[in-house]
Amino acid sequence: MPNSYLAIPTFSDFRQILDPARYHALPDDWYVGIADIVASTEAVAQGRYKAVNMAGAAVIAAISNTLGHSAYPFMFGGDGASFACAPEQIDKIRIALGATRRWTRENLGLELRVALFKMSEIRAAGRDVRVARYAVSDAVSYAMFSGEGVHWAEAQMKAHSDHHVSSAPPGAQPDLNGLSCRWSSITASNDGSIVSLIVLPTDNRAAFDAVVNDVLYLLDEDPRHAHPVGENGPLFRFPPAGLTLEALASRPLGGSLFVARAKVILTAALAFILDKTGWKLGAFDPAHYRRYTALNTDYRKFGDALFMTVNCSAKQLDDLEQILTRAEHENSIQFGLHRQKTAIMTCIVPSVLNDAHFHFLDGGEGGYSAASAAYKAKRRARDNAKTAQTPQAASPVAPL
Repeated sequence: MPNSYLAIPTFSDFRQILDPARYHALPDDWYVGIADIVASTEAVAQGRYKAVNMAGAAVIAAISNTLGHSAYPFMFGGDGASFACAPEQIDKIRIALGATRRWTRENLGLELRVALFKMSEIRAAGRDVRVARYAVSDAVSYAMFSGEGVHWAEAQMKAHSDHHVSSAPPGAQPDLNGLSCRWSSITASNDGSIVSLIVLPTDNRAAFDAVVNDVLYLLDEDPRHAHPVGENGPLFRFPPAGLTLEALASRPLGGSLFVARAKVILTAALAFILDKTGWKLGAFDPAHYRRYTALNTDYRKFGDALFMTVNCSAKQLDDLEQILTRAEHENSIQFGLHRQKTAIMTCIVPSVLNDAHFHFLDGGEGGYSAASAAYKAKRRARDNAKTAQTPQAASPVAPL
């Protein structure tokens, strides 16, 4: 059966995320999946950034190894993921997701929550899920989502458990082949900051689009469009900071963690030598691989809101906050922003000999989780202020 997702034309100008014509409706019988880490804010506050990101990327890896990489729409969210799949694949997906829930709990000590919703149900609730394909390179495109259906599904997952995917029995192991996190942290340049940004629409979509255009125009003043990763790719660290996490992902069912760690160390040592010397190994060219790592990084995306992990100078950040704060006061948008000094990368690399490898970027000291927490704190403060300003009904006077 032809893959309707891969039939969607790609585009390479990021500004076209705002063009409704780029988005195509998912069929009614497709499923939309949402995954997130319960209490991720607390885990991030404890410094467990890499583990939280690894759990979110594990969802994508498990599904990718079931369906095929690039064969379905997905979006990495820092502490989770969103995706969609055809009905004929749903039984295999449930098994992969159940195993990933179990693996995340047993290996990372985190509680992964996953839910599946039929598109017909989302549309019956007055929402939609429309998908576009933004090509970051000639080898990789990432899905963009619109229609408020993903946002609705996430809220439903958090409020009710009837759509949740059950965890697999103890010891279950998903196929996480290719999941890794070997690159060094990416550091902000000069006086700048790595900014994790979430910009959400209000009821005025035209005003939201105008603000997003202003944000993109500001960041496009930078030749790299505020991309945190240099065009030659990130730096390679040895031993990799995520060594144990990668060993946990690659360890076979019942296998030794010591042996898995040793294999990761040996592979990483070889990669480190090739990276530093520039030597090629057969068809593997380390310089070419690093360039495509930069190209294939998802540092900006759209999923019912704008999500960005960008490198901003002090002046850019000043201007950015002015644009966003003014627009928020005008009720054109809502936003959450978190600044930090580093970004971290979590990767899915099916093969180092193929350019279709995927790199998920998040802030290194809070990232999207902290930006979301900042947005929610402002929303609670506004709601409390409105409640305080609402006149209370007069209390009945007690009879004498």
